[in-house]
Amino acid sequence: MQLGFFTMPIHPLDKDWRQCLREDRDAFVLADELDFAEAYVGEHVTDKAENITSSVVFIAALVDRVKKMRLGTGTVNLPNTHPAHVAAQIAMLDHLLDGRFNFGISPGGLLSDAEIFGNLDNDRNAMFLEAIDMVLALWREKPPYALKGRFWNITTERTVMEEIGQGIVGQPLQRPHPPIVVTAVAPFSKGVTAAAARGWDPISANFLMPRWVATHKDSYIEGCAQGGRTADLANWRVAKSVFVAKDMETARNYARNPDSPYVFYYRQLLTKLKKNGRANLFKDDPSMPDDAVTLDYVLDRLVCYGTPDKVADELLAFREEVGRFGTLLYAGHDWADVGLARESMRLLAEEVLPRVNDAEKVAEAAE
Repeated sequence: MQLGFFTMPIHPLDKDWRQCLREDRDAFVLADELDFAEAYVGEHVTDKAENITSSVVFIAALVDRVKKMRLGTGTVNLPNTHPAHVAAQIAMLDHLLDGRFNFGISPGGLLSDAEIFGNLDNDRNAMFLEAIDMVLALWREKPPYALKGRFWNITTERTVMEEIGQGIVGQPLQRPHPPIVVTAVAPFSKGVTAAAARGWDPISANFLMPRWVATHKDSYIEGCAQGGRTADLANWRVAKSVFVAKDMETARNYARNPDSPYVFYYRQLLTKLKKNGRANLFKDDPSMPDDAVTLDYVLDRLVCYGTPDKVADELLAFREEVGRFGTLLYAGHDWADVGLARESMRLLAEEVLPRVNDAEKVAEAAE
């Protein structure tokens, strides 16, 4: 197993935006220094707590600070942006990163974003599919293009002058395109199957119960079979909320006290998902009433915290429950205590990961 980083940061509403952005960038730099393999960042336009508004802009700000990791959008919410804009921006970003880029895409899950862009009553899944097909076509086809869809029409027929480069969308450095990943939040995700059939790989969200994360394994294998490729579970990424400290008291206090950034994170998500009729994502049993899905119920099941030994044991048990995956994506949370937040990442990389990988080597040798 290797480590990655995934942040859909949820910050206190009264925290200075500059400080939020600075600490979020510092988390990426630290992950790079700790030899994390890759890192992803989400985006929302209409959420004061989730205040990274453009994953592309955020990543561009890290081009000269992150030296080794691959960086990824996690995700570009395609219905909210014109496909030509996405194609051009992502192509440029791929060049800025010298090809160290993964293209994360999704329909977007924040309803206030959908409303402000006029998509609340649209078929956003259909928009998502049309958008990515158009982006890939712009990278594949020659100008002046002739892309006609239900939501967008794209051409430069009236203005193209190829001899001087006008009317041409730039192509990414990685050919035919950067690796594409999709974030999966639903049990038995048909999106994972469809994505895998197209050669894309999944990220399982950190706010989905482990029993539902486990369903993504079969969905991925099924999709790979449909696409005629061998399923490689090393390409399956799973995000997890983890906090590691040297002693149990510190870990428990930071992860579960009423002012904890982890408690705040899941309180925000639980409020949104219940309001939007998606409390099922937090249920072990679909027949549970929504009222039974309390904050403590969610935290008990989704936040892994403790000493390096305890966290290693829980991650091994988690992998046993959901299946072997290639990359654990450490979920980014607000740095309520900068020192403890940084130490958690360091302990995960330097003490927890070796324990997990050593234990799995022993298990594999015994099989």
